[in-house]
Amino acid sequence: MGMTMAEKVLARASGREKVQPGEFVTGKIDILMGHDLSFYAGYEAMIKSGYHRVWDSDKIVAIIDHAVPAPNVAYADVHRKIREYVKTQGIKNFYDAGVGICHQILPEKGHALPGRLIVGGDSHTTTYGALGAASCGIGISEVAYVMVKGSLWFRIPETIRFILKGMLPRGTSAKDIILKIAGQYTAEVAQYKAVEFAGPLAKSLSVDQRMTISNMGVEIGTKFAFFEADEKTVSYLKERTDQPVKPFGPDPEAKYLAVYEMDVSMMEPQVAFPHNVDNVKSISEIGEIPVQQAFIGSCTNARTEDLERTAAILKGRRVHPGTRLLVIPASHVILTELSKSGTIQTLLEAGAMIGTPGCGPCGGGHMGILAPGETAISSTNRNFKGRMGSPESFVYLASPETVAASAIEGKIADPRKYLKN
Repeated sequence: MGMTMAEKVLARASGREKVQPGEFVTGKIDILMGHDLSFYAGYEAMIKSGYHRVWDSDKIVAIIDHAVPAPNVAYADVHRKIREYVKTQGIKNFYDAGVGICHQILPEKGHALPGRLIVGGDSHTTTYGALGAASCGIGISEVAYVMVKGSLWFRIPETIRFILKGMLPRGTSAKDIILKIAGQYTAEVAQYKAVEFAGPLAKSLSVDQRMTISNMGVEIGTKFAFFEADEKTVSYLKERTDQPVKPFGPDPEAKYLAVYEMDVSMMEPQVAFPHNVDNVKSISEIGEIPVQQAFIGSCTNARTEDLERTAAILKGRRVHPGTRLLVIPASHVILTELSKSGTIQTLLEAGAMIGTPGCGPCGGGHMGILAPGETAISSTNRNFKGRMGSPESFVYLASPETVAASAIEGKIADPRKYLKN
């Protein structure tokens, strides 16, 4: 019997020829990622437990991204301590404030390779499944454990396969696909299961768009959120690493818990209403909903293609006077590319505020948080109560295109009217 992608990775990592759903294994970790919140908390817990050296400094990636620039003395002190700690431990894969968001940096710097087992102190570590890696978020105690031992236990998950078909209609993108899945199948459909996104549409998606879907895989409960590593994956990574990169996918005879088919040919732009990611409606079902803030950023939708599509809608237009548009690119590399291409200039001329690459208001930490009673439309991945500031504020989730159109009109708006046929 063949194995799914999750089974193949966990079998290899645990030294087994074959594994089956429901079994427990201990897997050797290929990469551990921690950001300014989880990395600091993880090594502090490690030290308190009496351990003072990490298991392998070459397999740890530390990133400062959640609160950049440091918004207060407490964060500044945490950042200082992280900088000192990575030096004492000889951790070379350290990316300081302004380099970018962790889930952009690992793929961008060539750490997320097909078939690797990657864990990170952030729930959206599922992003690297877009490149064929088995990647998932873990808690602080687990971060500390992996720092010391370099391994972690896993229960082999069952796998669900989503077959994506059709062509993306005008004005829609990968964000609409994953919101449609969440709305149709609920946020619980893949609870502690692996997911494989496959089919002709999945194959046609760019690496950027695949990362959007894998990033939000955790929002439907998945442990791992895979795309097969194909020629696009190999091409993307060969420019970013000197490590060997090979295609990676499931065995042809792999067994799945369920297989769902989705044809997106007639799909409209999708919007998730407060305060749940699976509270999704099509744009034609939405009435007049004014927005005081529009945010395009985060580890979900702040990549080059996202911001280029945003600029195409905003070009020659202005942000509504009653709405703030905040744009934060996912990395310094992306910001530099878009500055050279003129995309950033287009956004500035439209009235956008451009932020330092990082997480910004996504987690409610700083930069663009909402006041009581305010409403935002955002390209981020979560809209729980208080996620972006006041618990009395409201966050709607949508694609960069829909956010851009909404910024122009000052209310949630259909992006298709701003796009040429």
